[in-house]
Amino acid sequence: MSSSSSRPLSPQGTTASPSLSSKAAKPLSSKLTTVLSSSYADTEFREALALLDERGVLNTPETRRQLRLDSQKQVIDSNGEIIDEFAKVAEQLRRIGATISRLNESFNKMKTQIGAAHEATSLALTEASRLMRQRQQVEQRQALLNAFNDKFVLSEDETAALTLTSEPVDDLFFSTLTKVKRISIDCEILLGFENQTLGFEIMEQTNKNLNMGFQKLYKWVQREFKTLNLENPQIGSPIRRALRVLAERPGLFQNCLDFFAEAREHVLSNSFYTALTGTSSSGLEDPSIKPIELVAHDPLRYVGDMLAWTHSAAVGEREALEGLFIGEGNEIAKGIQAGRENEVWRLVAEYGEETDDFDAVKTLNELVDRDMAGAGRILRQRVEQVIQTNEDTILAYKLANLLSFYKSTFSRLLSPGSALVESLEAVESEALRQFRSLARDHVAAVQGDFQHTPADLRPPEFLVDALGQLTAIMRTYETSFTSSGDREEEFASVLVEAFDPFISGAANMAESLRAPSKSVFLVNCLLTARTSLSPFDFTQRRAAQLQAQIDEEKARLVETQYCFFRTESGLDELIASLQPLGDSQEDVNNVSSLEAVQAPALMQASQRLDEFLPSALMDAVEKLKNLQDSKLVQEITEEAAKKFCIDFEHVEEMLMLADEMAEQQHGESDEFQSLRALFPRTSGEIRVLLS
Repeated sequence: MSSSSSRPLSPQGTTASPSLSSKAAKPLSSKLTTVLSSSYADTEFREALALLDERGVLNTPETRRQLRLDSQKQVIDSNGEIIDEFAKVAEQLRRIGATISRLNESFNKMKTQIGAAHEATSLALTEASRLMRQRQQVEQRQALLNAFNDKFVLSEDETAALTLTSEPVDDLFFSTLTKVKRISIDCEILLGFENQTLGFEIMEQTNKNLNMGFQKLYKWVQREFKTLNLENPQIGSPIRRALRVLAERPGLFQNCLDFFAEAREHVLSNSFYTALTGTSSSGLEDPSIKPIELVAHDPLRYVGDMLAWTHSAAVGEREALEGLFIGEGNEIAKGIQAGRENEVWRLVAEYGEETDDFDAVKTLNELVDRDMAGAGRILRQRVEQVIQTNEDTILAYKLANLLSFYKSTFSRLLSPGSALVESLEAVESEALRQFRSLARDHVAAVQGDFQHTPADLRPPEFLVDALGQLTAIMRTYETSFTSSGDREEEFASVLVEAFDPFISGAANMAESLRAPSKSVFLVNCLLTARTSLSPFDFTQRRAAQLQAQIDEEKARLVETQYCFFRTESGLDELIASLQPLGDSQEDVNNVSSLEAVQAPALMQASQRLDEFLPSALMDAVEKLKNLQDSKLVQEITEEAAKKFCIDFEHVEEMLMLADEMAEQQHGESDEFQSLRALFPRTSGEIRVLLS
């Protein structure tokens, strides 16, 4: 700034010259304008003020005049300090540059040495890299070989556990057997490659080990079957597991079943013999057993106890074998099915030919049936002996009924075609044959009694005895659980043997009697028979047939009593003469001309009627005194009396019509004679006296 522009105002407030004052006023006005135009909200302005506050500058004229100088001085001092610091930095940079130069020299030396070393070791490194790659390939092949051995090759311990009979059949055996089966399946993959030699070799060795393993398992199962106790509810799981695995070889499995069935048949036969006699087949006594042959005092109890033991043994055998052969998931069935699919004969079978699926329940039932075969033979022999030595008809039927019940029970337990059921069916047929034979023998024995009719016309003793036996048979049949849908049809054969001959004999005896004794005797026999058959639902049709025969004989007796009323009352001729006539005039005119209506005959009939009526009902009942059903006697007499009363009403009506016509013709002349006067009885009186 020039001296003129910075010249201050004089103390007196006057300027030196007008030109100078105008020049000096412009900067001031511009300063003022700048200050006034400054925004105190400007960020830089506020920072400047804040900086002044931090320095503690006082707002005095002296300070304001020195402010610029102080600021410039401070800037100059700061610049000097910075220059001093940069001098130090420059010194350090020079040192660093020297250090870098030395490093570059060392680097160049090392690079030269490394290059020389690389040239010297390049062949060794190349060989080392090649060896490393070869080592990696060897390790990969070794890992692949180990994996292959683990997958397709058995270890010595596994081979021993699978093939040596001295080694136990334990978890290692079963796991090894599973591994061998898996190897056999996986070998099919190896056979798909071009080089099949390895696959064939492994397959051959695997099949050999697998066959030896199954043979070992087969022999082990046979040994276990010899000592297996089925009565023990805790049958070991190893034998169940072995059977499930052995099922994959149906031939070996079936052989084991055959061996087991033979062993169990022998055991159960001995047990049954011991239960019968109290001693074993070897002669050893068992004091804990009460022999059936000593405890059972009658043949029915004896046969029943034997059948009950057989049923209990069969149920126990089946329950034990269910736990042994039928497991969750039906593993044996799956194993046998898989074995059948792998059999050679199955693979070469004709296309479309199918075999039945394995039925575990059916096989179990057949096995139980085979186990019970020995006991069944003993049972059949003993039962046949009882049947053949029995001479009681009722006992023979009870035996047949008991055998029928157990036959149906074993049919549900095993199957209708089992040998035990067929055996029971045979002895049941034998018992029925014996029953029919005894029944016919009994009929032949009492045939002599068929000729002697009881004097009081009661049912003969042979019929009463036969009905007593039949009642016992029917009660036995009623309590049986027959499987037939039509019980009445099934029981009809029994009636043919135990009922029809006796009722026919009674009918033949009645042929020698006269009426009404014939009908009375037949009704007595039929009523007794119907009373015996009626309580049972399976004899209702036969009871209905008997009732129809009773009704026929009842009708004959009603007719007999009716004839008695007509004959003994003396009205038979009168009724017979008037019965064809009606109420027409012509018939009424003919009444007086009838011989039976003439005064002497009519008076005689009236007198005889009066003599008959007081005791007519008692006399009629007396004629049927041998009829054992008093109610039926009353019914027959009432029906006969009713028919007689109807006839009497017709006679009364015709006589009254004849009197009316005669009265109209003759009036009250002496020639007129009332028929009603000669025959005064009325139908009302007759009904009262015969009621």
